[in-house]
Amino acid sequence: MPTLAWIAVFGVAMSMIALVGGVTILLPEPTLARLIMPLVALAAGSLLGGAFFHMLPEAVEQRGNRLSVYVWLIAGFVGFFALEQWLGWHHCHRTVSQHAPIGYLILVADAVHNFLGGLAVGAAFVVDLRVGLVTWAVAAAHEVPQELGDFGILVHSGWKPPAALAYNLASALTFLIGGMVAYGVSGTIDAGILLPFAAGNFVYIAAADLVPQIAASTPCATRTEERRALHDKLEQSAAFAVGLTILLVAAALT
Repeated sequence: MPTLAWIAVFGVAMSMIALVGGVTILLPEPTLARLIMPLVALAAGSLLGGAFFHMLPEAVEQRGNRLSVYVWLIAGFVGFFALEQWLGWHHCHRTVSQHAPIGYLILVADAVHNFLGGLAVGAAFVVDLRVGLVTWAVAAAHEVPQELGDFGILVHSGWKPPAALAYNLASALTFLIGGMVAYGVSGTIDAGILLPFAAGNFVYIAAADLVPQIAASTPCATRTEERRALHDKLEQSAAFAVGLTILLVAAALT
């Protein structure tokens, strides 16, 4: 299958993840709350594993162990720092009361984020099909908890569930556009420079966004709550380790 077809198929598949928010309509709220943080921990481990075990080594192999690779890595990190600071976007989001006035801003910021993600994944497919598939899978792992959070905020801010799903899907389609743009410019610029840039994106999301949310998710108070918190921390640590291990084993076997 041609590279463009791979990008199109997986671009559409990534965009469809935006509809995962609909599961919140079916699941009891306590069940959903119980699943979110292990998913976030799994995504954090997967993001770091994808960045350090796959994307960065591939970038070094493609471009050599040069300073420019690490400059692009930092550029990716700083780029998402700026995105979060200036657009007020946050993967795991704060409480609904803090975000209710900016539902449209969340959609705009996620559209920008998805476009950048599409650029990175599209560039990975151009460089190598295997790297493209791994990069897509890692990106998809963190999209699930993010889209659940986006949908929950929109609904609790007053959006009807069908409208929330439709607008969330529209913002996710920019991922496909980004992938197509990456393919279109690959003949004129070195698409490989986007691999370390995307690795920087992944490191920022995991280290500056998801990990702090995990650390703050189980405050301790009474003895019973402390036992519950310890169980949750162990569960989240295990999920984080699983995310890292899956990506490490995949790198070792390829």
